[in-house]
Amino acid sequence: MPATSIHDTIQVGPVTVRYHLDAAQTNGYFTMFEFSVPSKARVPVPHSHEAFDETVYGLAGVTTWTLDGKPIAVSPGESLFIRRGVVHQFENWGEAEARSLSVITPGLLGPAYFQEIATVLNAPGPPNIPAIMAVMQRHGLRPAPPAA
Repeated sequence: MPATSIHDTIQVGPVTVRYHLDAAQTNGYFTMFEFSVPSKARVPVPHSHEAFDETVYGLAGVTTWTLDGKPIAVSPGESLFIRRGVVHQFENWGEAEARSLSVITPGLLGPAYFQEIATVLNAPGPPNIPAIMAVMQRHGLRPAPPAA
């Protein structure tokens, strides 16, 4: 199979996503995308994945992931495994943009999720929370209940 180029950039609120491999290219085994998070950004809402795991590899800057309430910094060259069912979210507390590579196994989270969520998030007006939650749930992401 020939090398593939980076797919189109998807702007999801403050985060930029670029798919390297989608499920069609890997026979559904995994998807792989790169994402950039600007300084001081906190995204997405805390959530878990019901049917897939995620592995994150730091490329530049530092993202701080919160897994089950515990912060974990991921710097360039470091990786983090997020097993299905674990509530997580991330932010970039640093002064510089952070970039990471994410691998989803099996390849159930593809570009369609980010395109759909981008349409909702990038719409004019305040965030449409019910629409955001509906998109997340359609693609296997489960928003976490608010902290008590």
